[in-house]
Amino acid sequence: MAAKNTLLLLLLLSIICCQNKPNSYQTELPSSVSSSKNDAKFNSVRKPIDLNAQKAKEIDNKVLTIFQDSNENYWFGTNGGAYRYDGKNLIKITRKDGLFQDQVRNIQEDEMGNIWFSTGGYGVCRLNEQDITTYTIKENEAFYRNNQVNEKPTAKDLWFAAGGGVFRYSKDNFDYLPLLKPDVFSSSTKPPYQTSPYGVYSILKDRKGNIWFGTQSLGVCRYDGVSFTWLTQKGLAGPAVLAIFEDIKGNLWFGNNGNGLFLYDGKILRNITEEKGLSNPNFIKNGISKPGNLARVWSIHESENGQLWIGTGDSGAWIYDGTELINYTEKQGLPNVGIETIFKDKKGKIWLGTDGAGIFTFNGANFDKFKI
Repeated sequence: MAAKNTLLLLLLLSIICCQNKPNSYQTELPSSVSSSKNDAKFNSVRKPIDLNAQKAKEIDNKVLTIFQDSNENYWFGTNGGAYRYDGKNLIKITRKDGLFQDQVRNIQEDEMGNIWFSTGGYGVCRLNEQDITTYTIKENEAFYRNNQVNEKPTAKDLWFAAGGGVFRYSKDNFDYLPLLKPDVFSSSTKPPYQTSPYGVYSILKDRKGNIWFGTQSLGVCRYDGVSFTWLTQKGLAGPAVLAIFEDIKGNLWFGNNGNGLFLYDGKILRNITEEKGLSNPNFIKNGISKPGNLARVWSIHESENGQLWIGTGDSGAWIYDGTELINYTEKQGLPNVGIETIFKDKKGKIWLGTDGAGIFTFNGANFDKFKI
C-alpha cells in the first residue's frame, strides 16, 4: 500500500509543473547509453527447487497480480510469495526457495515456458521445473557502454520494472534501460535499485511493438527502440501510473493513483475521470479517500464483450462501455478494499485480486470469493 500512496511534496510539485505542458515530449536515445549485458553486468544465483514439495492450503490475502500460463495453470503474485494453482493442487514459492523478495508484483512466461517474477526491491527471478534463478546488477558497475541501445523491441522480449527505468531480457541477455526525460525535467540517470520519480510501476507491450511505462510521478513513457515519448498532460504526471492497458480497438488506457482514468487514442489524451465528474481533489491535497469516485485507478482490463474493467483503491470496481460507468461495491459482494489487479482468463472469466481480502471472480452479476 505504501508504494501506492506516493503523494509527497515532490509529487505535488510535479503535478503543478506538468499540468500545462504539451501533450507529449520526445527525446532521442544518445549514443552514450548502452546495454548492460548479462555476462559482465549481472550476477545470477541459481537454487534448486522441488515444486512437488511446495504445497500450500491457502493464498495470501494481498494479491498483486494474476496470470495464466500456456498450460492453463493460474499464478498469483502476492505479498507473501508466488502461488501456482493447476485446478487441484496449490504450490507456494517464497524467498527461502530462491525468490529475491516475497512480494511478487508481476508474472510473465517466456517462449520456453519458463515463468518470470518481478519482486519487491526490483528483483528479477526465473523459474523452471528444476530451479529458480535470481538476477541482479553487480554492485558498483557502470550502467553504460559505448554501444547504443536502439534495437527494436520484439514480441519475445521480457520487461521488468526498475527504480530508474526498466530491465529488458532479450536473446539471453539483460539490459538496464534508464528512462530519459527532455530538458524540462532532470536528465540525471537513476540507478536501477533506487526509487525515484523515474521508477516504473506498470509496463505494456502494444500491438505495434512499442513498450509503454507508467512511472512514479513523471507520467507515461513510450519506447520504440530509438526514442522516448512522454505523456504528462491533464494530471497524468504527478501521482503514480499504476496501470496501462490496450483495448481491442488499439486505444491506450492509463490508471493514475489520484487523477484517475485516462484514454489515449494515439493523438488525443483525455482524462475520463474529470469528464465524468468523478474526481477527488481532496486525495491529491491531503490523502483523504471517499467512495463513489474514479480518482485512484489501480488496475484495468477488458471483458469478452469489450467492456472496460477498472479497479480502484477506494471505490470498488467499475465497468465502462464507452458511455456509461457502473460501480460495483459491497452490494455486489466486493470487500471494501483496493482492487490491486484485474485479469481475464482464457475462458473469459474475470478475476480480481484485492489489497487484503484475497481473490474474487465475477459471475455475471455479483462477485464470489475464490477458495481452494
